[in-house]
Amino acid sequence: MRAKASSLYSPDAASSRSFSIGSQVLAAPKATPGLHLVATPIGNLADITLRALETLAGVDVIACEDTRITRRLTERYAISAELVPYHEHNAALARPKILQQLADGASIALVSDAGTPLISDPGFKLVREACAAGYKVIAVPGASSVLTALSVAALPTDRFFFEGFLPAKEHARRTRLAELARIDATLVMFESGNRVQDSLRDLAAIMAGRNAAICRELTKLHEEITRGPVAELAAAADALETRGEFVLVVGPPPDDAGVMDQDALDELLRAQLVRGSVKDAVAHAVELSGRSRREVYARALELAKTIGSGNGQD
Repeated sequence: MRAKASSLYSPDAASSRSFSIGSQVLAAPKATPGLHLVATPIGNLADITLRALETLAGVDVIACEDTRITRRLTERYAISAELVPYHEHNAALARPKILQQLADGASIALVSDAGTPLISDPGFKLVREACAAGYKVIAVPGASSVLTALSVAALPTDRFFFEGFLPAKEHARRTRLAELARIDATLVMFESGNRVQDSLRDLAAIMAGRNAAICRELTKLHEEITRGPVAELAAAADALETRGEFVLVVGPPPDDAGVMDQDALDELLRAQLVRGSVKDAVAHAVELSGRSRREVYARALELAKTIGSGNGQD
């Protein structure tokens, strides 16, 4: 007989539901049973809503990526709710326990280390299963590095595409950038400090004619925003301070950018030829490049010889 999943939830677990702002102590009502998706600050701990504080103080449990990071927030506002880890490495084990707590009538907040939960953070499967089981799922909106970067980039915001993190390997990254280059929208990407310089160079190779913004450490003490043409930003990449967290924002293609340039086409074809046949590579490149099939096919045959892929032409 399968054992019932253990539950950490106890109706009496949270005896003190309150939070503090400065010297003021404010009471928080018990949160509605269900899963509360609470946005937290992306850097500056003051960037949190009153509703978020009330919710975090009023729930029975806060599920978070890293309890050490979330504890800085709860200690800042004197919130005593229990913290439990929920991240990509323990989600398969932690998710059934959280769902059991919800079944027991608990109110649970899900937070990420920074910003809005589920945006390049774990949580999708938990939300999906909570919804499927009929539990209430409540959004408590707030800070988002994606929207913050867009608002200060001085680039068009009427249409944007969020990519998340680019691939770590250069070949895969350039292939993905060649695909993104065809999207008629401002692009928003996350990047780590140890890869941001390489990513800027790859962006310059594939989207040289665009303007961009490098947003580093948004809302934090050392916030820095650098704007300019992608080519200029890449040329200065060696002098870039790489400590911290980055959001890259790249403007949409110019009006005359209907056809992918040669370097971008070659990157795209090379990546496809390594993985498959000339036929498949050509079909994919024609769709993305805006070039004729005859032109793309001829170039693909040339590149297939240079990389020695051994792929057939069928």
